[in-house]
Amino acid sequence: MDDIAIKVDHVSKSFRLPHEKQSSIKGALINFKKRGYETQKVLDDISFEVKKGEFFGIVGRNGSGKSTLLKLLAGIYTPTNGFIQVNGKLTPFIELGVGFNPELTGRENVFLNGALLGFNRSEMAAMYDDIVAFAELKRFMDQKLKNYSSGMQVRLAFSIAIRINSDVLVLDEVLAVGDAAFQKRCFDYFMKLKKDKQTVILVTHDMAAARLYCDAGIMIDKGKIVEAGGIERVAQAYQRMFNEEARDTATGTEDEGQRWGTGNIKADPPRIEIDDGKIKITASYRVFENVDSPVFGFTIYNSRGINILEGNTLRKRVQTKKLSKGDTVSMTWTLPNILATDSYSLSVATCNQTATEFYDWYNEAAKFDIRKDGDTAGLVDPELMLSNIEYSKQERK
Repeated sequence: MDDIAIKVDHVSKSFRLPHEKQSSIKGALINFKKRGYETQKVLDDISFEVKKGEFFGIVGRNGSGKSTLLKLLAGIYTPTNGFIQVNGKLTPFIELGVGFNPELTGRENVFLNGALLGFNRSEMAAMYDDIVAFAELKRFMDQKLKNYSSGMQVRLAFSIAIRINSDVLVLDEVLAVGDAAFQKRCFDYFMKLKKDKQTVILVTHDMAAARLYCDAGIMIDKGKIVEAGGIERVAQAYQRMFNEEARDTATGTEDEGQRWGTGNIKADPPRIEIDDGKIKITASYRVFENVDSPVFGFTIYNSRGINILEGNTLRKRVQTKKLSKGDTVSMTWTLPNILATDSYSLSVATCNQTATEFYDWYNEAAKFDIRKDGDTAGLVDPELMLSNIEYSKQERK
């Protein structure tokens, strides 16, 4: 257990829901024997481990049991069955702003919330300027909290909460808080946590965020773990879940996860050409149902399954045409050959504009090798230019 931060072992959680609500003591006594309960099992035999220094993602649709699991990890609930072992101090960012008083000013709430988190007044005074700067609320700190927007309140609460020194952090959907500037600050904070090997559990519906921050994760559906492992595998499983009409396609099966989608559009195996320091990817698609302005893209993975780079028409601001059944589409992506010596796989995909419906996600649609002189420990190996080098001798006194 030396390298394990959290161990969840065969945990289940059930709640007893009364069928009848009694509003008086007399009613409760009279109907004592008649009163019935319904048992609701929210989590069913959940087991996983989070390693120390790991950024661990938990994903799943609303009502899948994620919030209950977080409250079990935080010690708010106790398991009905199984046990949870946490090595170190765990800080949950689940209900940000709990303890805030709407009749007090932002300044007063900083010290109040800090006290609830275990800081004394002098410690909070030393951190106050940084808290306000991070939350970007300097102009509003002497206003009553009830005049704050919900986003402003969460920003202030989050800015206070991140001051806690903890072994394990549990973050519940805090990435979408605030405007672009504040989200940039959150991005920098999360990247620092990742760089410092802080153990973090992140619950999110944003698969881009999951892929960016997380190393591994689980997907929960109807109280059970339905996917676990590397974050790319979990993220694809989450996206695949929303393709209700997903079915087996030309190669691979749904269970294998090799290829999935609705089949409205299907990709042919792409062609890869490597020449003159460039990589050319030619992808062709066949249209089987009418589709309005689909998005086309690709992802390159190295031999360890790490996402090296990706591109799609949406990010390049290319507006595709409305396609009709029987149409074909072909496109060529060109990128500089900055890849290091390794074996690579290419996935191609096509989806709607909101990435909520995937027509085809084709894993390992093509494979290719890059061989360069010399080895590098980096993920990429771009051509470097050394423009100047100077030597000088230090004069002896």
